[in-house]
Order: sequence, then C-alpha cells, then structure tokens
Amino acid sequence: MTTIRERGAAALRRFSRSTTMTLLCVVLIGYLALGVASSGSFFEGPSVRTFLRYLATPVLIGLAQMVALCVGQLNLAVGALGGFTACLMGVLMADQGVPAPVAVVAGVLTATAVGLVTGLFIVVTKINGFIVTLGTMTILQGAQYGLTGTRTVDGYSAALRDFGRAAPLNVPLVFVTALAAAALLAAFLYRATAGRRLLAAGGNPLAARLSGISTDRQIVLAHTLSGLLIGVAALTATASLPGVNRSVGGDWLLPSFAAPIIGGVALTGGSVAVLGTVLAAFVMRLIDAARAQFSLDPSWVNFLIGVVVLGTVVGGRIHQSHLAKRGVSRGSAPPARGSRGSAPPARGSRGSAPPAPPRSDARPAAVSPHTGGFG
Repeated sequence: MTTIRERGAAALRRFSRSTTMTLLCVVLIGYLALGVASSGSFFEGPSVRTFLRYLATPVLIGLAQMVALCVGQLNLAVGALGGFTACLMGVLMADQGVPAPVAVVAGVLTATAVGLVTGLFIVVTKINGFIVTLGTMTILQGAQYGLTGTRTVDGYSAALRDFGRAAPLNVPLVFVTALAAAALLAAFLYRATAGRRLLAAGGNPLAARLSGISTDRQIVLAHTLSGLLIGVAALTATASLPGVNRSVGGDWLLPSFAAPIIGGVALTGGSVAVLGTVLAAFVMRLIDAARAQFSLDPSWVNFLIGVVVLGTVVGGRIHQSHLAKRGVSRGSAPPARGSRGSAPPARGSRGSAPPAPPRSDARPAAVSPHTGGFG
C-alpha cells in the first residue's frame, strides 16, 4: 500500500511540473478571463457550442501532425489534404447525389489512401518527407481547385449539417468525435504493441532496427494514420461550415504544427503528447476567440502563435542542453576516496586499473521514448 501511495505521489509531482499541467492552467485561466471580459456571455450555451464546434478541427489536425512528428517526419500536406477531402465530400453529395454516409466514408478512405501512398513513396525513393509532402501539397491544392473552381459547394446533405449542429448538453457531436479520435489514438500509442514500435522507431531508429523493428514500416504507418486523422478533420470541417470551397484547409498548416509543438512533442521524433496537443489546440482556439471578442487584427493571431511556437522550440532546446551538460558534469566527477564500491589501486601501480573492454557481442538497448498526456 505504501509503495502504491509513493508511486502515486511521484506521478502527481511529475504531472505538476509537466507541460500538460502548464497548458491546463493556461486554458482554465484564459477561459475564465474571456468569460469575465464578455460579462458572462462566453459561458452561455450558444457561445460554448460555437467555441467547441470550431475546436474539433484544430484538435484533429494537431494530432495528425503529431503522428508524423513522432517518427521524425513532417507533413506539409495537412491543410491541402484536408481541404481536398472536404471538397470531395461536398461535391459527391451536392453534384453527384451520393448519400452522406457513402460520401463521408469515401472521403476518409481517400485521405487515408493518400497518406499511405505518401509514406510508401518516402520509403521507396528515400526522399526526405519534407520534399515529398511539399509536392503532395501542391498536387492536392490543384486537385481541390479542380473540384470546386471558384464556387462554394453548399448544397450537400442535410443530415451532415444536422450532425454538425447537434450539441446535446451544449457539447457538439463534432467535438465529441475529435475527443474520441484522440482517446483511440492515445490507447493505440501507449497500449498497443504497434504504437510502441512506432515510438521506438522515432526515438532511436538504429536501436529499433537492431531490435527487429522495421523503421520503413513505421514511417508508412505514421503517414497512413496521419491521413486518417486528416480525413476525420475534413468530416468535422464539412459538417460545421456553411459550405466548402478552395480556401478550406488553407490556414491549417501553422495550427497543425503549433498544437503538438506547444503540447510538448519533440521535432526529432520518439515522443507524443496527446493530451498536451489537445490542450494546445484549446489555447489557440482561446486566442482566436479573444481576437473576435476584442476585434483584433487577424494577422496578430498568427504572429502570436508563431512567436509561441518558436519560443517553445528554443526553450526546449535550451532545456535539453542544460540536461546534457548536467549529465556530463555528473558522469565526469571522480568517485570520492573511500566511497563504497571503489577499489584501491593495486600495489606498485601508478593509477587505477584500466576498465575492461566492452563485450563484442553487446547490442545497443532500445531507447524507451518519452511520452506525455493521456498516459
């Protein structure tokens, strides 16, 4: 019983010093501040529904980018793929008369297939994912324009619109969908063997290969999952918006990177923070709500988010350098004279005996990746 209590206390101390706890405090303080500034109208049902309805898509695109980052990849096609998928769903329903369930399934499967092909192309050609997704982004933007041209598609299924407006107890179903996707993703990454292999491949590719894990397969899996989450984000966007056109997804790229980076995900791979990413998306939505509340220039919102992202990256780099220096200083300190476990040098020798050489059959151990949120 004492051991369980000690472990629980240690876990609480770690959580209190984590990025997730900081973001949670920022969310609570920011939400209360906006409520006070609006004389309480921000706490009313219509405002809550609107706020949460347009929070679903940022959560999903942040998770989509997080999955790519966890294997050390970048997905620049998040916005282009989401916009193309949303327009595809709208055109299928409005122009072709396809039932809403069929159009939604077709759109999500298309986004997943694009992610799969992107991952395969990266693995087969050995081209950097940055270049591949940049090319994919350009192709999909052209395809999106080819679907809609300059018009806005708004004559799609009433059932999908009802889904976007439905909000039992002032909690929109599209937001519940985003939370369900986050919970399933967290269970996969933290509990499933395939999810742990994904993180191991991102944290230390060499150790993962020596442990029998195919890093190429993990890259394909990461981009496929990213495409699936983008497809779900396109569903929530199509259901929430009054119509879809070529501008949908055009402003998704920065939030997709900002949410996981602010949430505590490392750009070098090997780490995820599902809850941190969700909370970071919440913070960005609060910033957008404050812009609307105080009639601020929209460009200042992007400026502020960009500054926060750069500050987070620089702060993380400084923190890692500090930890590395502290580890080196601790590891280089000579053992104290007479300390336990230290043997005196042999008689007649000028110094201590040299250490034994490493075993030739030793294999590097797989690095246990850092994980955060929903743990």
